[in-house]
Amino acid sequence: MLTATISDFRKDIKKYLDRVTRNFETLIINRGKDNGVVIMSLDEYNSLSATSHELSSKTNESRLDSAIEKLKSGSSFKKDLIEQ
Repeated sequence: MLTATISDFRKDIKKYLDRVTRNFETLIINRGKDNGVVIMSLDEYNSLSATSHELSSKTNESRLDSAIEKLKSGSSFKKDLIEQ
């Protein structure tokens, strides 16, 4: 996680944005006491949004937990895709 002041961010915005997108880092820009902004790459944001959606209902959460347990216990199985 990177941190910067708004002044430092303004001075070298390209460097900060390149690091965020290239290294999947999160940048926190401090804007005073208990105030700030978070910048993350679009890929990271999309990943967080998808995870939030998947965990948004108990049914989805239970299905994911079950799938993880099957993988860990070795009781999962492989399926071939049907090509059309």
